[in-house]
Amino acid sequence: MNKQELLKDYRKQEDKICLSQVLDKIEFSKTREKIEHTDFLDMYQISLVENFLRKIKFENYKFYGAYEESERKILIIYPEKYNESMLEKNYSKMLKVVRVSLPEEEKGKYTHRNYLGGIVKLGLKREKVGDILVSDDGADIVVVEDFAEILKQELPNLTRFEKTDITIEEIKNIRKKEIKLELIKIIVPSLRLDNIVSDLAKTSRNKAAQIINQERVFVNGQNETKLSKQIKLKDIITIRGKGRFIVKEFAGTTRSGRTVVVIEKYV
Repeated sequence: MNKQELLKDYRKQEDKICLSQVLDKIEFSKTREKIEHTDFLDMYQISLVENFLRKIKFENYKFYGAYEESERKILIIYPEKYNESMLEKNYSKMLKVVRVSLPEEEKGKYTHRNYLGGIVKLGLKREKVGDILVSDDGADIVVVEDFAEILKQELPNLTRFEKTDITIEEIKNIRKKEIKLELIKIIVPSLRLDNIVSDLAKTSRNKAAQIINQERVFVNGQNETKLSKQIKLKDIITIRGKGRFIVKEFAGTTRSGRTVVVIEKYV
């Protein structure tokens, strides 16, 4: 089946472009008998690509973002002869860490938005950058290997980073962000996705429906646009721009029949 036939069911041009690039990587890997990888994919693209690869029954792939909980990942396509250990030996050829170490007077001043905003302001390609792990001392920025030197040289052009120490580190030395969870409770009329998103995003149900329809909501890593989807215990819900949440417990019902849901929020 040719590329046009495989992509005929996809209406969005950006989806077709993304999947077309994936098909190219598959073809290159087959003909060259070597590992190929994409730039970074966001959560929507990961869901799109994963469903597509299942649809065409292609199995020699892996999503990788430097650490297990990463949100942005590259897609690795590999020949059948490769196993997991062989892939791991190649990670350092695919990704690097650009480490920003702040001077004493700047420590604790910058958030994820400051780092990402700086990269965008410099006009650098977002798809070359993965997760940005921020600490008081600075940040570890995951990038594709061929972009590391560019970012290292460009960041000091921003006033906020002109006094920072910027180095390129191996991906195995990434400083993982400590996971912190905040326990919250919400009370919803039912376990429909739009009800849950409304409370988690602290907005109206109509606005929650818009957020879902804008393909900004993911359940267990899969993009979800069905408003009436029933949420279950231990589901992981990600709302782009609002955060990531785990359904921890159903803690009973109120007198009016509404459900009390205990949520763990990543902070």
